[in-house]
Amino acid sequence: MTIRVVVADDQELVRSGFAMILDVQPDIEVVAEAGDGGEAVEAVRRHAPDVALLDIRMPRVDGIEACRAISAAGDCRTVMLTTFDSDEYVYDALHAGASGFLLKDVRRDDLVHAVRVVARGDSLLAPSVARRLVEQYTRPASRTRRPDSRLDVLTARERETLLLLARGLSNAEIAAELVVSDHTVKTHVGNVLAKLGLRDRIQAVICAYETGLVAAGDPPPGGASRSGSSPASARK
Repeated sequence: MTIRVVVADDQELVRSGFAMILDVQPDIEVVAEAGDGGEAVEAVRRHAPDVALLDIRMPRVDGIEACRAISAAGDCRTVMLTTFDSDEYVYDALHAGASGFLLKDVRRDDLVHAVRVVARGDSLLAPSVARRLVEQYTRPASRTRRPDSRLDVLTARERETLLLLARGLSNAEIAAELVVSDHTVKTHVGNVLAKLGLRDRIQAVICAYETGLVAAGDPPPGGASRSGSSPASARK
C-alpha cells in the first residue's frame, strides 16, 4: 500500500528537499506541497493523504493550527517539523493532535522511517524533543502528591504500564519489566489509551507527567539508553 503524503513548509528549498526524499521511496507518494498551514489544510481536504508533514512555524496559518484542523477533520496523521529542539510550541503541537515531532536536521533515513511509523498508526518523538517536552512543558509534579483522579479508571497493572511508557520503555522492555508477554503489554497499552481518551503513546507520556504519576526529575522518555539522534517510536 502506498503512503500518501502532503509536505508543508514556507521555505521552498526545504519543502522540495523533503518531498524529493520521500517521493523516491517505492511505498511513498507526495501528493501535494504547501507553503503555509492554510494551503496544507486545503491540500489534505483535496487529496486525503495518510500523513501531513508540517513545519511548525509558517506564515498566515501556522503548523499548530493546521495540525488541529487536520486532526479534527479526518484520519490524516501529522508529523511536525522545527529547526530548534527548544521550540516553545512543542507541547501545543502535541495537544493539537500531532503524532510525531522531528527536527529539520533529521537524517534522510529517519525522515522516511518517521512517515512510515506514523502512517501505520504509531507515534514518534525525537529523543531530544522528548526531553525538552518533559523539562519545559509539563507541570512539575511532587513526588509525594497522589496522582489526580483521571488515573482512577486504570487498574494497578495499567498504571504500571503508563509509568513505564512515560519513562520511554518499548513494549518489549515493558514486557520484561512486568514479566508478561508482548501481547499482554499491547493490551494494557490499548486499555490505557482508551480509558484516558488518548490518541497515542506520546499523549500518554504527557498525561503521566501532567497527572503527577511521574515527577519531572524522573528519567524522561529517550533517556540515557535512548539519547541517540534517531527518533524513538513504538507500536501500540
